[in-house]
This record gives sequence, C-alpha cells and structure tokens, in this order.
Amino acid sequence: MAHKKPHLPEKICPVCERTFAWRKKWERDWPHVKFCSERCKRQKAVLERRD
Repeated sequence: MAHKKPHLPEKICPVCERTFAWRKKWERDWPHVKFCSERCKRQKAVLERRD
C-alpha cells in the first residue's frame, strides 16, 4: 500500500489563480511564499512593469 501524504496547507497563486500545496523546500519561508512557481513570479514582475 502506498504512503498517503497528510493534508498539506494550500495557497492560491495571484497570477495563475491555481492552488498550490506546501513543499518541504518552503518549510522555513511558507508565510512569505506567494507564487506557485518561478514562472508566475517572473510573470508578476512583467505585468507590474506594463502598468
């Protein structure tokens, strides 16, 4: 039987509006994580420069 992950906290990415779950690499910084990926982080910067 496969190991099931416990329920992990989720957030919604402000760029793509998809939910993303907590990851081990974000353990120390989870309160400050805003984007689901580097791509969305870069896209946010591009959108801000256009305004």
